Amino acid sequence: MRVLLLYPLFPKTFWSYDKILELVNRKVLLPPLGLITVAALLPQEWEFKLVDRNIRDVTEAEFEWADLVIISAMIVQKTDALNQIKEAKRRGKLVAFGGPYPTSLPEEAKKAGVDFLILDEGEITLPMFVEALQRGETSGTFRTTEKPDVTQTPIPRYDLLELDAYDSMSVQFSRGCPFQCEFCDIIVLYGRKPRTKEPAQLLKELDYLYELGWRRGIFMVDDNFIGNKRNVKLLLKELKVWQKEHQYPFRFNTEASVDLAADSELMELMVESNFDAVFLGIETPDEESLKLTKKFQNTRSSLTDDVDKIIRAGLRPMAGFIIGFDGEKQGAGSRIISFVEQAAIPTAMFGMLQALPNTALWNRLEKEGRLRDNTKKDINQTTLMNFVPTRPIEEISQEYIEAFWKLYEPERYIDRAYKCFLKLGPPKCKAPFKMPELVDLKALATVIWRQGFKRSTRWKFWHHLFGIFRHNPAVWEHYLTLCAHNEHFLEYRQIVRDEIERQLVDTNPKLMDKKLIEI
Repeated sequence: MRVLLLYPLFPKTFWSYDKILELVNRKVLLPPLGLITVAALLPQEWEFKLVDRNIRDVTEAEFEWADLVIISAMIVQKTDALNQIKEAKRRGKLVAFGGPYPTSLPEEAKKAGVDFLILDEGEITLPMFVEALQRGETSGTFRTTEKPDVTQTPIPRYDLLELDAYDSMSVQFSRGCPFQCEFCDIIVLYGRKPRTKEPAQLLKELDYLYELGWRRGIFMVDDNFIGNKRNVKLLLKELKVWQKEHQYPFRFNTEASVDLAADSELMELMVESNFDAVFLGIETPDEESLKLTKKFQNTRSSLTDDVDKIIRAGLRPMAGFIIGFDGEKQGAGSRIISFVEQAAIPTAMFGMLQALPNTALWNRLEKEGRLRDNTKKDINQTTLMNFVPTRPIEEISQEYIEAFWKLYEPERYIDRAYKCFLKLGPPKCKAPFKMPELVDLKALATVIWRQGFKRSTRWKFWHHLFGIFRHNPAVWEHYLTLCAHNEHFLEYRQIVRDEIERQLVDTNPKLMDKKLIEI
C-alpha cells in the first residue's frame, strides 16, 4: 500500500511567525506530529510519503503514486483540508481523514466526499481502519470512546519530514488535562485524566531525533505538560541527565497551567532540563469571568505573582488571553493590556472567545440559541465570535483591535521584553560553543538594522540591550530572539485589524462609512 500523508495549509495566525522564519530561511514553525504518529501506527511494510503544504504543494507525480491519501487537520486548517479532499477525490483516490477537526465536525468532512473517517485517537481507530481495508471495504467511519494507553504509542516517523524546513520539532509526553474550562475542547478530545508516556519511551524519541541530526528547539506539545505532576517529575529527572550526557542538544518549550508557579521543584527540574519558555493559559485578569468559565485554577492566588515566580525561576512566559466572556464589563481589553505589562509577559496571544464544537460552552450556547452559523470560517485570531455575546459585538471588537494594536506597538513590546528579561532567571544548562551559521548572522544583522537604526525603537533598542548585558548577561541571546519576534507581530496586528473590521462591515453594512477604530 502506497500512502500519501497530506497536511493542509494554515491561514496566517498568531503562531505563523512568517517574518521571523524568513529571516532564518525556514518555512514552518512546527511539523505535523499527528501525521508522523499515524505513519508509525500503520503497517510498516506500507510505503509512505509526507507532504506538508505549509512547505510546498503536492505534485501530480505524488498523487499518481498514491493508493491512499490520508489527511489530518485541526479546525483552523479546515478550508485547505476540504479542498485537498476534493483534489484527491478528483483524481480518483481513496481518501481517509482524521484529526481534531473531523473528530469534532465529522458531517462537514462527509460532505466533502471522504471515503474513510478515522476519528478520536488513532491508537484505537487506525487498527480498525486497517482491518476494514484488509476486508476490501472502501468506506467507513471508525470511532471510539476509549482513551488509549499512550505507553504503547510508537516513535513517530520523524524520518518522513523535510527537517530543514522546520524551526522546531514536536514531541508529546501526555494527553488530557485535569481541569474543566468551559471553552476548552482538549478535555472533550482527550479527557480529564492525563495519560503519560514512560520516561524511557520519550527519551527514545529524543534519541531518534538526535540520530537524525536535529540540534534545535523542541516544543513539548502537551496541552498541559504538568497535568500529571508526579509523572512529569519522573520524566524530568531522567531528561536532565540525558541532556547533560548529550551536551544539551535541545531547548524545550511547552504549555502548562499557571499552578506551575506553586511547585518550585518542578520549575527547577524544567530549567535543569533546558526548558526556557512556557505558554500559560491566563485568559483574563477578571476573576468573575474566570469563575464563569470554570477556570478556577487561575483564581487561587495572584496571577501577577505567579507569573513573576515563573520568570524568576528561569522560564520566559507566553500567555493566552480571551475577550468576550458572558457578563464581561466594558474595558476588558484595557485591563488585559495593564495586566500583560504589569506581569511583563512579552508574548501575549490574544483572541475573541470562540465556542468550539462539543465543549461545555458550545452546548450551553446551543441550548440558549446563541450560536451563529460560522461553518465556512476558520477559527483563529482574525475571526469574529461565532456566537451572540452579552455585550455589543462592535464594542468587543473595538476593544480587541485596540488592545492587540497596543500590545504589539514596537516600543511597548520591547519595554515589556526588557522588563521580563531583567528578572528572568539565568539558564542552568551550558551547551558547548558553536559557531553561528551565516543565515543566523544575517538574521541578527537584519533585526539590529530595523530595530536599532531604522525605526523609532532605535534608542530603546540599544538602551535595553546594553541593560541586559549589564544586569543579566546570561540571557542576552534569548532576549534578542524575542526582539526578533516582533517582526511578525508588527505585521500581524495589521492583519487582525483589517480582518476584524472587514467582517464587522460584512455583518453590519452600516459600519461601511464609519471608522471603527481611531489609533
